[in-house]
Amino acid sequence: MTSREAILNNIKKNIPSSTIDLPETNILHVKYENIDKKFTTSLKSVGGNAVWLKDESVNEFVANNYKDLNVIVSACKEFTCSTKNANKPNTPHPLENVDLAVITAEFAVAENGSVWVKNPDNRHRALYFLATQLLIVVPKENIVDTMHEAYERIEFNKSGYGVFISGPSKTADIEQSLVIGAHGPTDACVLFI
Repeated sequence: MTSREAILNNIKKNIPSSTIDLPETNILHVKYENIDKKFTTSLKSVGGNAVWLKDESVNEFVANNYKDLNVIVSACKEFTCSTKNANKPNTPHPLENVDLAVITAEFAVAENGSVWVKNPDNRHRALYFLATQLLIVVPKENIVDTMHEAYERIEFNKSGYGVFISGPSKTADIEQSLVIGAHGPTDACVLFI
């Protein structure tokens, strides 16, 4: 008998004969009284801001709030005023000077002010990290209370890239000071439509 066979036989002999029931995981999660306010507060605490559109379109919002920006790209069907096509280049390198990226998120999480971004219409996921500012568009009704609910909504069996984004890029590693925009966007606004 080889060493390999001896090890495998010992493993087979020591497999437990009875199964243990997994613990119950139906935990009652937090439900916020005012989910919009909780999301806004959570996002603000990490350097971002949230806006709820009423009568304005996404195009109008960008025109009114980002007038001084030169390079604006979009991976969002509600925004049609891009100055550059983000999906045209074969590599993300030409996106290095993007002032504003208008992207979509599937849903928002009130607990921590994050959004789930899985945008199949965006060819280069580096856009989320190269742009100086992010405008993330989310349908108003797509807010969940907690990350537990968020993970229940994610379809992990579908391939592709997805990421939670919470506010602008930041780090607190440098001399114990919070630095906004250290590795990516200096501003992140979640726009509810």
